[in-house]
Amino acid sequence: MNNVVGPILRMGDQIEEVIAAIRDDNPDQDIQIVDRGSYVRIQGHDRIRLTQNTLRGYLGADYEIRSFGTMMSSFVGRVVNNSDEIVWENIKRTAPEGVLAHD
Repeated sequence: MNNVVGPILRMGDQIEEVIAAIRDDNPDQDIQIVDRGSYVRIQGHDRIRLTQNTLRGYLGADYEIRSFGTMMSSFVGRVVNNSDEIVWENIKRTAPEGVLAHD
């Protein structure tokens, strides 16, 4: 899969619920899960999102999406977040890998 984006989460009790929420919020994406034991990569192509409403459906009505940051040890792509959702999206490069872009 090229242009993967998504969170890298510490292994914990809520991993399965978060994975299910991400799959629900991205029904047209092939969401891949890479389990490395102490952490889990959740990745999709170009852009995936996670909404507070979907997380609340799995983790409880009082779950706040800002709490998600405590689970996320890293991520791939650019993160755009607000009070309702987190989006991981591909960063478009203008130069080949390993070459600095010039203006």
